[in-house]
Order: sequence, then C-alpha cells, then structure tokens
Amino acid sequence: MKADILARGRRVLEQEREALGEAGLRLGEEFVTAVQMIATSNGRVIVCGVGKSGLIGRKIAATLTSTGTPAVFLHASDSLHGDLGIVGKSDVAILISKSGESEELLPLLEHLKRIGVSTIAIAGERNSTLGTHADVTIDASVAEEASPHGLAPTTSTTVSLALGDALAIALLEEKGFGAEDFARIHPGGALGRRLLTRVRDVMVTDSLPVLPPTATVREAIVELAERRGIVMIVDHASKVIGVMTAGDLARLMERDADVMTIRVTDVMTSSPRIIGPDELGSAAVHVMEQQGIMAMPVLAQDGSLVGVVHLHDLMRAGVA
Repeated sequence: MKADILARGRRVLEQEREALGEAGLRLGEEFVTAVQMIATSNGRVIVCGVGKSGLIGRKIAATLTSTGTPAVFLHASDSLHGDLGIVGKSDVAILISKSGESEELLPLLEHLKRIGVSTIAIAGERNSTLGTHADVTIDASVAEEASPHGLAPTTSTTVSLALGDALAIALLEEKGFGAEDFARIHPGGALGRRLLTRVRDVMVTDSLPVLPPTATVREAIVELAERRGIVMIVDHASKVIGVMTAGDLARLMERDADVMTIRVTDVMTSSPRIIGPDELGSAAVHVMEQQGIMAMPVLAQDGSLVGVVHLHDLMRAGVA
C-alpha cells in the first residue's frame, strides 16, 4: 500500500518535470518579445485569469511585484463590471488560460485591444482564440494532466506558474534589479534584515585589538584573550599589515615551546581577508564561511582600519 502511494506521487512529479522540460525547449522569440514588451513599458503589468488560472495569475502578479515589476491581478469577470478602470493604455496585460477559449477572458481581450493595451497570452492552445489574437503568445501546452482522466488542472498550472516565474526573473535581470533593490521593497522579516544589514551596522569600532609590528607574541596573547580571538598588526599610518588569530597561536605553540618573545610579524597572516564598511553583511558571512575564519578587519577606502567584524555579531543581527 505504501509503495503504491509513493509510486503515484512520484508519477505526478515525473509528469510535471517532463512538462516543464518540454516548455523550456519550446521557449523562443515570443518569450524574448514578451520580456522586452514589459521592460520597456511605462505602465504596470495586469495579470488576468479565471479559476485555477486565476490563482496562478495572482501568484505571478505577486512575484513580478516583488522582483521590481509593478503588477496587479485583475479578475476577468470583475473587469467587465467596472474594474477595467484600473487599466491604462501604457499597461501590459498577461492573460492566462489553458483552453484559450474562456468565456470571461475573451471579452476582456477585446476590450484591452480596443484601448490599445499590449497583450501577452500564456495559453495551453496556441491556435485558440486567445492564442491567435494576443500580441504575443507563450506556449503553455501540456501532453496530459497528472490527475486521473485529466479532470483537475495540475501539470498545466505548474507550467503556467513556471513560465510566469521565468518572465519575472528574466525581467529582473533585464532591468538590473539587484540585492539592494530587493531589500528596499522587502524591509520586513529575516530576509529584509539580511539584505539591509551592512558591515558598518555590526562592526566593532571601540578598543580595537591592534598591535605595532614590534610587538611580541606575549602581547598578542593578552589581546587575543580579551578581544575575541583576533589581533590586527598596524603600521604608523593605521594600515593593516597582517592579523594574528587564536588559531595561529595554537599552531605556533604546537611547533615551538618558547613563543613568548617571537615577534608577531613572524607569525601573522600578512595578506588577511578584509572587507569594507559599506559591504552587505551577507557578503562578510560568505567570505568567513568560505575561508573558515571568525573575524575580519574592516578598512576604509584609503586602506585605514576602521573596525573589525565578527561572525557572532553577524549571527545575532540575523544575517548568518
């Protein structure tokens, strides 16, 4: 019994995976035209659909808006009873339909064409009325639904949703919409904190653990114990010439019993990883994780030391 249930679930996923692969192979010039049409528009994207296609349309509109392309969902039936007033001539409409013959959608298409709105169809039938008369038609056809007897929209809605995601991400990259833009419109929650946090927001600037090049390991041990495991060696111009960590000390003591009088310049890492105060906190976390380090010097544009950033502080800020 369990094996039968698993087999059914895997069959559905396999059918939908194959349908997505076929949709990807069919993607062509019409997709490029659709992206360019939206990217060069001065208006919004109006997404329309009925039934399950309407639910997919709501998600596509939300994805477009969250990735820098203002969009709104318009129910096809409501549009014929006053809501068409939200549509402007400079808008672009995305109409979603499996059959391309929806009784609610076709009158809306006619009205949109009449007022000069550019139209993009995501249609399961390219030769349908919708597919034929939209300005651009993206083929969302599927060989079969994953549901028994093809009664419930399953594979077709998956393909339509994926094509909407493809439009949104292609537009994001076409417009150069980056992490900072994303953070600006997602200020709440953990995602917003991670994207908005800069190194300067969490770095330590007071009582920095610094030593001159003439210092010895004995002096470094005191700083390491009191300043969270890192010492920065700076010259007379406040330029960092190296760092020494607790790990460096441990490795030194393993190979040399008498370490107290050794100069820190003989032990330090002379080309340490550094970061700027205006870098994203997530960038600092990435470097630390890749290099297996717990802290980094923070340098101003002129190379002078302005602080130190610790992984633990980034974690407390919700970045890591």
